[in-house]
Amino acid sequence: MVRTPPATRAGSHHRAHTDRDGGAGLDLQRLQRRVVTALSLGQIVGGVGTGATMSLGALLVVDVSGSAAWSGMAATAGTLGAALFAIPLARLARTRGRRFSLSAGAILAALGGLLVIGAAVLVSFALLLIGLTMMGAAAALNLQARFAATDLAAEANRGRDLSLVVWSTTFGVVLGPNLFAPGEALGAWVGLPALTGGFAIGVLAQIAGVLVYLIALRPDPLLTAHAMAPALEDENGSTKPSRGMSILRTNPGARRATISIALSHAVMVALMGMTPVHMSGHGSSLTIIGVTISLHLAGMYALAPVFGWLTDKWGGQVIVLAGQGLLATALVIGIFTADSMTGVTVSLIFLGVGWSASTVAGSALLTRTVEARDRPQIQGLSDALMNGAGAAGGALAGPILALITFQGLSGVLLILVAAVVIHHRTPSER
Repeated sequence: MVRTPPATRAGSHHRAHTDRDGGAGLDLQRLQRRVVTALSLGQIVGGVGTGATMSLGALLVVDVSGSAAWSGMAATAGTLGAALFAIPLARLARTRGRRFSLSAGAILAALGGLLVIGAAVLVSFALLLIGLTMMGAAAALNLQARFAATDLAAEANRGRDLSLVVWSTTFGVVLGPNLFAPGEALGAWVGLPALTGGFAIGVLAQIAGVLVYLIALRPDPLLTAHAMAPALEDENGSTKPSRGMSILRTNPGARRATISIALSHAVMVALMGMTPVHMSGHGSSLTIIGVTISLHLAGMYALAPVFGWLTDKWGGQVIVLAGQGLLATALVIGIFTADSMTGVTVSLIFLGVGWSASTVAGSALLTRTVEARDRPQIQGLSDALMNGAGAAGGALAGPILALITFQGLSGVLLILVAAVVIHHRTPSER
């Protein structure tokens, strides 16, 4: 067994122990590097599927329903699905480990993609919404993966490790929207309806993700961390885990982090979900829309390591507030340049970067303000509330866009940014 000096509460146990997957005397620092690598690879292949279908969903809803007023239901269904699956997948992770939980999410997303294709064939709006809701499991596992990166991380590096997994999603989600045209060519070749080729690519990508998680996440990081729990409980006088809602009521830091993550996500989903419809109405091609969404997704993920490092250095609250400034910038640009496709693209880039700062910092802040035994519960609840807020934002965005245009939608979303800033007036927490 390798000896290392104690560094932090988590770091002092960061070398060797016995885990439920049967490993004894594991080098946890090496295992953590392997876990981050496996999670990153899973995010890359899963991100291809998410990126390939994210914007096509809104266009397919319009095509099947025959009305642009329903366009927001694509984002709504996806984020509602992520909210519905977040807590069950978190519970599965707690009992069976991250490997089975992440794999189950990818399987559900693949099945959802198949239902979407079937809905387009049958021209069934109800079946389409069910399929898009099931595909929300991909977003739920994406969010859970960032927390999985912190299961065995030393406390001083949690923000960095979390952000590296978020960053790895860049490759897939930036490539995905640019598969619109190849996806349509593939769909036409096999006889699929228009706008469904990207979903076929998404199904294949999620299946690849299942293989990555099942094969590479051995031993399981959360089960390994659970094997450390008796030592941590003895040291800290811990009892059984608290319920998520109880944590939010009694822990101001966790509550602040959760609200910041949820409202930032609502802003991002609402504006991003309506952008393809807005651009399509101004005559933009699928290729131009794909490039715009790619740049937005690059903003969401490419700078995540920077925000992770800054969070470790300056604290989560500072970076969350910086993220709100970036979101406000995106919305102001959207108000004044809505008729310029270049302006809309710049707005979407700022939107993605602001979401990244707020989500990375908020997630790290949430992990640091909650005891280890309580993290799976609060992480699942936070993801559910995050996606519930996104679903509400997506549902309201369509009618708002129809009533007061893209400029009005941007203006309304500034209210949510202001709410986060006001909520952070209380003293800083690292």
